[in-house]
Amino acid sequence: MDDKNKIKLFENKKISTEWDEEKENWYFSIVDVIAVLTKSKNPQTYWRVMKKRLKDEGNESVTNCNALKMIAADGKMRMTDVADTEELLRIIQSIPSPKAEPFKMWLARVGSERIDETIDPELTIDKALEFKFSQNQLNKGI
Repeated sequence: MDDKNKIKLFENKKISTEWDEEKENWYFSIVDVIAVLTKSKNPQTYWRVMKKRLKDEGNESVTNCNALKMIAADGKMRMTDVADTEELLRIIQSIPSPKAEPFKMWLARVGSERIDETIDPELTIDKALEFKFSQNQLNKGI
């Protein structure tokens, strides 16, 4: 997995993301977000129904969503609907979930970290070294 296609964790649940260098914007898998925020057994169906409802209401968020290839649960690259941070926040407002506010805070932190890394590339190196160290500790059972 290259640097622009990453899996982010929110409460130990995977969120597929992609960084667009040109637009300097994160894109998040909407279905992954729905899976985290709802107790839906089928987040794809939840999104399909929600998307239709939002379109019927005239909500522009759905129109602005794109499809990108992202890593799926089976490890293969598959097309999935994605939203940037702004559109995702608008979609989240339509999901009744007590996890919505903590998720918004998490999104803000992810964005802030990326901005900090852009300003100071050493932070990216430090984070990678810290991650490798913690992975080594886990592998050693420490």
